[in-house]
Amino acid sequence: MNKVIRATDFLSIGELADRTGLSVSAIRFYEEKGLVHPARNSGGQRRFLRADIRRLSFVLVAQEFGFSIAEIAAQLSRLPEGRAPTKADWTRIGRDFRKHLDERIERMTALRNKLDACIGCGCLSMKTCQLYNAGDAASRHGRGPRYLLGDRPDVE
Repeated sequence: MNKVIRATDFLSIGELADRTGLSVSAIRFYEEKGLVHPARNSGGQRRFLRADIRRLSFVLVAQEFGFSIAEIAAQLSRLPEGRAPTKADWTRIGRDFRKHLDERIERMTALRNKLDACIGCGCLSMKTCQLYNAGDAASRHGRGPRYLLGDRPDVE
């Protein structure tokens, strides 16, 4: 059964800003990125559903975890429009985010451990480092800190 949406179910952009703690310009930015989809009243003013409070709160939390706007938008696109997400909706997204966070934590831990080794040797130079880049072998594979980022090609 479809719920009838009443005028009281909508918030102005200022009311949404008050409820979320976001600036009006930030809400407009998130709208531009497709994270919220306000309706317009007869005067052309934006009108947001109360469910957008949860959507924008989710955006803030996801950004705090380091997710990009594109990653957040992909997850939000899986949620229903026109109603507040259910616990099941959030649980599904939470599982995906947990998987990505676990992978990110593993990469960050490996990076930290490699960085500790580099700092310990004192050279801090990938060109002269005998541990990770003897003879500057990495230069054959392109620019950047390839070994520290886990993209270590086989070095002869």
